[in-house]
Amino acid sequence: MNRSDIAVFLDRDGTVNAEVHYLSSPDKLQLIPRTISAIRELNDLGVKVFIITNQSGVARGIFPESAVSVVHEALRDMLKKENALVDDFYYCPHLPGVADARYDRDCECRKPKPGMLHQARKKYAIDLRRSYVIGDRCIDVAAGKAAGTGTVMVSTGYGAQEISDCRTEPDFFAADLYDGVQYVKQKILSQERPLI
Repeated sequence: MNRSDIAVFLDRDGTVNAEVHYLSSPDKLQLIPRTISAIRELNDLGVKVFIITNQSGVARGIFPESAVSVVHEALRDMLKKENALVDDFYYCPHLPGVADARYDRDCECRKPKPGMLHQARKKYAIDLRRSYVIGDRCIDVAAGKAAGTGTVMVSTGYGAQEISDCRTEPDFFAADLYDGVQYVKQKILSQERPLI
């Protein structure tokens, strides 16, 4: 079964790696347990895996935009050593009202808006209706719902605190990314089973 038009969009901080306030250096990059196994299982399933992350630290002047790419390269290398792959990374450096005019923008890419998902859809011919978003924030769920994907919220990062505040409930609430991936796999496989 060809699943190359299905994607699982992963939030980064608090979902894939431990939440640290404004992650700007590979030195502070620490994967949440079972993350590598979760991503490898998605790879084995034959679906695309994308990271989608708001990085307002750039707009706030806390770290340069180049630091985002450095962290993403370190994350890519960390996963590659364990035979796990992220197909692409999308990030939003914008934040309305900041002093830096380059980033002072009410853009379409900042979650809860679905712009990053649409960028991936255009580049990789993704069927968003068959795809999923997994994240630890209400904004991740909202971005997925806005794009028409399935949604999973994890209790890692801010998830345990935020779940009761979400205006839109996720389709599934998972202990962590690995748990969320098991739900996604089951949903994808069940949709492919022929009716008897």
